[in-house]
Amino acid sequence: MGSVRASADWMEKHQVALYLLALAVGAALGLGIPAVAHPAELAINPVLGVLLYATFLGVPFAKIGQAIRDVRFLATVLALNFVVVPVVVWVLSRIVAHEQALLIGVLFVLLTPCVDYVIVFTGLAGGAKDRLLAAAPLLMLAQMLLLPVYLWLFVGAEFVGAVDLAPFVEAFVLLIVLPLLAAALTQFAARTRVGARVQDAVLGAMVPLMMLTLTVVVASQISGVAGELPSLALAVPVYVLFAAVMVPLGAAAGRIGRIDVPGRRAIVFSGATRNSLVVLPLVLALPAAFDLAPLVVVTQTLVELVAMVVFVRLVPRVVRSSAQG
Repeated sequence: MGSVRASADWMEKHQVALYLLALAVGAALGLGIPAVAHPAELAINPVLGVLLYATFLGVPFAKIGQAIRDVRFLATVLALNFVVVPVVVWVLSRIVAHEQALLIGVLFVLLTPCVDYVIVFTGLAGGAKDRLLAAAPLLMLAQMLLLPVYLWLFVGAEFVGAVDLAPFVEAFVLLIVLPLLAAALTQFAARTRVGARVQDAVLGAMVPLMMLTLTVVVASQISGVAGELPSLALAVPVYVLFAAVMVPLGAAAGRIGRIDVPGRRAIVFSGATRNSLVVLPLVLALPAAFDLAPLVVVTQTLVELVAMVVFVRLVPRVVRSSAQG
């Protein structure tokens, strides 16, 4: 038992390097063995669901109730994601506005705030992951309602009619509702000795689960991205600029909302991290004219995963210096 705990502690200490290794392994698998892409794509939702179950398990549900009552935090997160972000996205999307498939992919992914692995990265950076977890259902519901509105404003009513929101609802149930219920039941069972051991084992596996998720996502899509690299290259600066801009904007929103340091870090991650894995089924359901759009979404995932590894170290320094200033 001691060796298992020591191994978990070692992985937690070196998690950033391990996540970079996972990205490299996924890329090597996807490029070296292209046949792995399809089974890896089928594994994304199950693996992500298990990761979110472990993430939710690490947050005491009593704190979630307190977080829901934190109106100031929720208002700041909603304002950042659904007032500030659309303005930023409209400006940056002008870079790809001449190519509709690129534009659609960029809009889908950047207009939807992340509700899954953002909680993991927020926790790694010392952010208030319990409050962000409490906000996740509200963020998911808001983006389901507002995404068609923003698409109508940015693209037009004709395109909005072609969007099927059923995959969005399915993702909400599979990636949020079921893992959340499973985590609640596990915490209840943790009152027993066996249940406590199960909970400890799952929490100790957080780093390997995150590594597995990163490897599976990259392995499933890297071959397609590499094949369309010249077409997708224009979207990369959009994603890099978005991530860079949202860090100071998120920090400023936290200061304006008079949020504490852990809350500000959570707000920064919420504003900078997008819902690529959840919107991917939506984009895959679009008409054939938008076949490039799913790869545009996946390209954002690859850029974002690298950015998140950097942000785990960067955001605590940025927010701390802002608080001292």
